[in-house]
Amino acid sequence: MLRTRSAAKPLTLADRDEALAVCARDPARHAFVAARILESSRVGSLSGLLGHRTEGVLDSVCWASANIVPVESAPDSRSAYADRMRRWRGNTASILGPREEVLDLWSRLEPQWGPARAIRADQPLMVTRTRPSSLGIVAEERVRPARDEDVDAILPAASHMFTHEIGYAPYVGSSRAYRGAIAGLVDRGHTWIWRERGEVLFKTDVGSLALGCAQLQGVWLAPHLRGQGWSVPLLAAVVEQVLDLGVREVSLYVNDYNLAARALYERLGFTTVGSFATVLL
Repeated sequence: MLRTRSAAKPLTLADRDEALAVCARDPARHAFVAARILESSRVGSLSGLLGHRTEGVLDSVCWASANIVPVESAPDSRSAYADRMRRWRGNTASILGPREEVLDLWSRLEPQWGPARAIRADQPLMVTRTRPSSLGIVAEERVRPARDEDVDAILPAASHMFTHEIGYAPYVGSSRAYRGAIAGLVDRGHTWIWRERGEVLFKTDVGSLALGCAQLQGVWLAPHLRGQGWSVPLLAAVVEQVLDLGVREVSLYVNDYNLAARALYERLGFTTVGSFATVLL
């Protein structure tokens, strides 16, 4: 029997639960998109989400906004997504997600979009369900959830981290939009900091929280404190407090060449469960 396949099409709120079920096939890999679906549905729209169906059944989705993130895609669905996205180059900052899906999708878009600014082709995806305290690691007690009054102190730390990681500053001129994004994370209780004498010395965020998985991002330590053994107790405190939120697992992904970070995460109980890739545009 011939299987009936459809082109990629925008999804609506009526597709929300079906889209989340696709993400739930692997929460650690798909927490980013699941979180965006939940956030968007709360304000009444899934305008950033595409879906692909086979015989009427949703078999893949793709978050398609400033970041393009495929979920459970196969060659035919990636071809459909690429067909729809070929004119979108100017609106896109990155393509990220499961390695094989991202690199194949990029191979379909690159002929029209031109070369990427950078391709990070192997970013181990790491997960833990283990409390660092059970491994004998003592968490730093001064790490706490950020509050509204911390936003302005977080801004230079977050900007430094972004510039070092991505290769350009997060804003030019006014910091209003970037500050707003930081304030949004703080308002949701998704940022943890260590602050002394008004200065943020350590920060990290839960960038995505969905399907029982909390995905960390933006891990940053003040440069003058690096190499002194602070990272283990500081990040241990974050993992402990995030697990206190009731999630099953904490995930993150890291560049394959960052051996020091990978060793740190392994010491904290993280194990590698897959590989991501990021195409920076």
